This record gives sequence, C-alpha cells and structure tokens, in this order.
Amino acid sequence: MSIRITIGDYVFKAALHRDRAPITCERLMSVMPVTGRVIQARWSGEAVWLQMDPYGVEAPLENHTSHPGRGELLYYPGGVSEKEILIPYGSACFSSKVGTLPGSHFATIVKGADRLVELGERVLWEGAKPIRIESV
Repeated sequence: MSIRITIGDYVFKAALHRDRAPITCERLMSVMPVTGRVIQARWSGEAVWLQMDPYGVEAPLENHTSHPGRGELLYYPGGVSEKEILIPYGSACFSSKVGTLPGSHFATIVKGADRLVELGERVLWEGAKPIRIESV
C-alpha cells in the first residue's frame, strides 16, 4: 500500500513500511486524509514538517532514527515536542529545541523524489504550503 502526498503543486508517492513500522502505518492510515500546512523545520535541517497534534495519533516508536535520508518520512508520536511528520528534502538530523529526537521511519518517497529539493527551497523562501496525505 502507498500514500499520495500533495504539497502545493508537488505530488509524491510514498511506499509504507508496514513490515518495519506496522502500528505507526495502521494508525496513520486510520486518520487519512491528513491535511494542513508544512513549514520549514526549525532545528532539523533540510526538511519540512506537518504538525500532527490535531489528529491525536498514538503510536510507539518503531524503526526509529534521528538521521533520515531525503524522502524518508518520520512520525514523531509526541512527548518532548509536538506530534509531527517530518519530510526531509536534503541533509537532516531530526531535532527539537531540546535536542535530537527519534522518529519512526514509516514511509519512503518512491515517486517524485527528484523534486524534493525544489519543494524544500520553495517552502524555505516562500513559506508554508498546503499538504494533503491520502491513501491510494
């Protein structure tokens, strides 16, 4: 199963990692579609993020990392910082104002990844963009 991520004019397809983050994938899929606005990450480097507190998704850390690669989506279930989805478009180290955070690597962009840098630069210089994440 996969998800479609539409951010402004950009459309990406991501493969879910149900084998490595089954609970995270199941719980995120249960609240689809997810909508909001992505902004530039403040402490995590070349990444955009979507605030997920309104969705109330509770999930344990699974397949977690603090060093995602370009297009490797992380879900942070809350605690030290707010719940969020991080979408790296370049070099990233998942962090908050209190330090490095672990995030569950639940999906990887498999289509459209070549446009992630362009998207990231637009968010950085133009500001927040609307996002919609849905199952396909």
